[in-house]
Amino acid sequence: MGSLNTSASKDELTVLVTGFSPFKEQYPVNPSYEIAASLPDYLPADRPKDPAHQSPASLPPVRIAKLPAAVRTSYAVAREIVPTIWDDAEHTPDFVVHIGMAGPQLVYQLERRGHRDGYDKRDVDGRLLGDEERRRDQGDDWVWAGVPEELLTDLDVEDVHRRWVERSPKNLNLQISDDAGHYLCDFIYFSSLAHLWKQQRPRKVVFLHVPLHPDRQSLERGRELVLTLIRSIVESEMSKKAKSSAEL
Repeated sequence: MGSLNTSASKDELTVLVTGFSPFKEQYPVNPSYEIAASLPDYLPADRPKDPAHQSPASLPPVRIAKLPAAVRTSYAVAREIVPTIWDDAEHTPDFVVHIGMAGPQLVYQLERRGHRDGYDKRDVDGRLLGDEERRRDQGDDWVWAGVPEELLTDLDVEDVHRRWVERSPKNLNLQISDDAGHYLCDFIYFSSLAHLWKQQRPRKVVFLHVPLHPDRQSLERGRELVLTLIRSIVESEMSKKAKSSAEL
């Protein structure tokens, strides 16, 4: 995949955004990667339509990093990529937003939890995950040995969602979901959550499901929603940090 482009100065925050490659013949374009690839290098200046939604405090520069290519919809590739995202000491992102394609409904789902088990669908290479066999054969050496069956993000999803909805067009359906689908979307999300859980690090990662439509209008809408989501994440975390400092 090559190296991550996540270099940032000390006064910047970095959000890494990933998207998947196509995996079905009837859908030759995966909007998740098209949206991720179209994002600017930095979060644009805030221009809320409603002054009441202005940021409570100015945000630091927020760098938006991307992988050099789409994540192949392969269990093996996704499992290999996750450590490269989180373990680069020089370029570790502050937050990660994984994006994946869902169904045709005009619904955007912010996933709250990832699942360890139940991956019974074949990936783009025709391969099953095969973790039941690995778990049986490898025992304590299995990559997710001791990891809970479900993991939640450490981001305040309810607060992020509230901010996201307030800043987004009112005609859009923006939901919180607890079922990421037990396929590659769920898998890369849980892989990030589990990697951080094992290292006892904050799980500052979330997954966003976008509709499958690849037309220009849909991609532009998705791009703006991801930018608004990033802003909502950063604002939520800054607010939480300020509240915690005030209570000390």
